[in-house]
Amino acid sequence: AVPGAAPADSRSRTVRAVYAAASPSVVSVRVRSGGSAASGTGFLIDSDGTIVTNAHVVSGAQEAQVRLDDGGRDVDADVIGTDASSDLAVIRVDRDDADGIRPLALADSERVQVGDLAVAIGYPLGLDRTATAGIVSGVGRQIEAPNGFSIDKVIQTDAPINPGNSGGPLLDSAGRVIGVNSQIATAGGGGSVGIGFAVPANTVREVVPRLRQGQSIRRAFLGVSTAEVPFGPGAAVAQVVPSGPGDAAGLREGDVIRRVGGRDVRAPEDVGAAVEALKPGERVDVEVERGGARDTLGVTLGTRPERTP
Repeated sequence: AVPGAAPADSRSRTVRAVYAAASPSVVSVRVRSGGSAASGTGFLIDSDGTIVTNAHVVSGAQEAQVRLDDGGRDVDADVIGTDASSDLAVIRVDRDDADGIRPLALADSERVQVGDLAVAIGYPLGLDRTATAGIVSGVGRQIEAPNGFSIDKVIQTDAPINPGNSGGPLLDSAGRVIGVNSQIATAGGGGSVGIGFAVPANTVREVVPRLRQGQSIRRAFLGVSTAEVPFGPGAAVAQVVPSGPGDAAGLREGDVIRRVGGRDVRAPEDVGAAVEALKPGERVDVEVERGGARDTLGVTLGTRPERTP
């Protein structure tokens, strides 16, 4: 036997099993807006015809269609809701059209570890359904959402992801969704260079039920952008939105945020995570270091605007 052949065969069997179980739930999404067309991927999450995809795939769509597994049948879909801050969207087909298609289950993305198997299923570059496999290359990443804000706790994978994969599932070895494929890093040519990003399943679990019910997603807003501190923990205030909540409370550029609402801040993403856990209108204590001295400012959080100011 060739040394190392058995693990490779085992991995191949796992990928085949994941694809066989999950692929019927993965659909091609095509939309029209004005005179332009766009396409991506989505997947069913319940037996009522609810499909998750990316917000940037269906943004501004005037009409949408999905291609189901059963013989490549095209059916109309309604855009139920979008959330640009998480790049997630919900569309829906008639329940009868989705009859017999098993919805995909969501994993707990907090339990995902670097080195775990990752399988992406989608419709890249206009091709029919395609599977690619790799590993989870990183967790806790941060990417830019379509509206300019940050998406936190993102999963990085080296499973090849290309245009058209957007909105498709990133799956674990049990065929559960660990993330929704959203973006790739490129070297200027537009293709995959082995760095793809997926919105974590726990964000899907939080956002999608609200979109499914027609709710708008309101998030708390501190009104500052932050950057890494060159030495030591904390988050440096890089910009303060004029007349925003932070500005009104006295936050200044150059302040180093150490704590938000009793939570330690070791890096910029900790500020976002602390604010994300709160609601608009809540008052929160923000501990800052300024000129070598510590100060605590009370900030009444605002509502995040549709786009970054």
